[in-house]
Amino acid sequence: MDTAIFDAAFWITAGAILVLLVLSGCFSGSETALTAASRGKLRSAADRGSKGAQHALDVTEDNERLIGSVLLGNNVVNILATSLATALLTKVFGQNGVAAATLIMTLLVLIFAEVLPKTFAITNPELVASAVARPISIVVLVFSPIVNAVRVLVRLILGLFGVKTDPDSHILAVREEIAGALQLGHSEGVVEKEDRDRILGALDLNERMVEEVMLHRSNIEMVDAALPPQDILSQILQSQHTRLPVYRDDPENIVGVIHAKDLLRAIHKELAGATPEPKALADFDVLSVAMDPYFVPETTTLDDQMREFLRRKAHFALVVDEYGALQGLLTLEDILEEIVGEIADEFDEDDENLVEATDDGGYLVEGVMTLRDLNRSHDWNLPDDEANTVAGLVIHEAQMIPVQGQVFSFHGFRFEVVEKEENRIAVLKIKPL
Repeated sequence: MDTAIFDAAFWITAGAILVLLVLSGCFSGSETALTAASRGKLRSAADRGSKGAQHALDVTEDNERLIGSVLLGNNVVNILATSLATALLTKVFGQNGVAAATLIMTLLVLIFAEVLPKTFAITNPELVASAVARPISIVVLVFSPIVNAVRVLVRLILGLFGVKTDPDSHILAVREEIAGALQLGHSEGVVEKEDRDRILGALDLNERMVEEVMLHRSNIEMVDAALPPQDILSQILQSQHTRLPVYRDDPENIVGVIHAKDLLRAIHKELAGATPEPKALADFDVLSVAMDPYFVPETTTLDDQMREFLRRKAHFALVVDEYGALQGLLTLEDILEEIVGEIADEFDEDDENLVEATDDGGYLVEGVMTLRDLNRSHDWNLPDDEANTVAGLVIHEAQMIPVQGQVFSFHGFRFEVVEKEENRIAVLKIKPL
C-alpha cells in the first residue's frame, strides 16, 4: 500500500466524515427527543423560566415542518459522509473500496449516528429537547423553503392517486395520544381503571351528544298545572327529584319548572298569614313560583352544554328535537356522571339491579342500561357508536325487533332476549364467548 495515499487530503476527508457522523447523530437524537418529549413537562419547565423548554415548545408547534427539516438535514449529511467515504476508500483499496465503504459506513451510521444518539435522547427526552431546540430551530428556518416545496410536491403526487391530505393536520393528535397512553398504562397496571375512565370521560365530552345521556321523555316525572295546589304539593313532597317540569293540557307543552324549595318557601309564606290553611292553598298559584323552562337541542355536545350550564348557573334542561318536540331531560349531574361515574344519593335507586351475575358466567342486564356504563363496570368494549343502550345495540345489530328467547352473537358476546314488554327489550342475558 502506497504511503503517499495518506496525505493531508486523506486526513482532511477522514475528519470531514467524522464531523458529518457527529452531525448525523445530532439530527437523529434531536428528532427523537423533540417528538418524544412531553409537552406537558416542557410547559411546566417553561413556566419555571427554562428558555430551552420554551424554544422546544415553539419548534414543535409544526411537527411536520420540524420532522421534514431534520430528516432533510440528516439525509444530506449521511449521503455526503457515505460519498466521501467511498471516494476515500476507493483511493486506498481500489475497486474494493466501494464494498468496504458500504460496510464500514453502515456500521458507523447505525451505531454512532442512529442507535446511540436515539437511545440517549429517548432516555432524557425533555433535557435533550431543551438543549437542541435553539440550533434545530435555525435548521428548520434554513430548510423551510425546501421542506415547504417538498410538502406541496408530495400532496400533488398523492392527489394523483386520490389520497387527500389535510394541510393543517398534525402528526400527533393530543386526544389520541393521551387515550393511548392511558390504555397502555392500564394494561401494564400503572394506571387504575377508575382514573382511566375519569380522564377518558372528560376527553369524550366534546364527542358525545346530549341525546346520548338524557333521561328519555317516557321516564320524566311531570306536574300537571291543572291539579289543585294541594295535589301538586303532595306530588312534589313524594318525588325523589328536586326540580319537576310543569305542563299545561299536553305533556309536550312545558310551561315551567318547579323547584321544591321555591314551592315550599312560597307555601310557607302563604300559610304564615292570617288566612286559614285550606283557603290559602286553594288560592295559591303554583306557576307563580315556577322558573322558565330551558330548552336545548338534542344535538348539542356535552362539553358545550356543561359550559352553558355553568354560564347560566343552571342544573336542569329540557331536550328537544329539530321540530321542537320534547325528547328528554338533562341535568348537570348527568354530564358529571360521564366523567366520575354514577353519583348516588339517599334517594337514588340502587343501580346494581341493572346487572345480575348468573351461575354460568353470564349477566342479566336491563335493556335500558347504557353501553357506556356496562363497558365501564365490566371493562368491556361493546361499541356505542350506533346505539346508546344494550337493547338498542341488539336491535341495531339484528335489524329487527327480537322476540323473547331469541339469541344473537356479535362483538364477542352472546345476547339472549330474556324478557320483553310489548316492543321493548326489558332484560337480556349477556355472556362473553
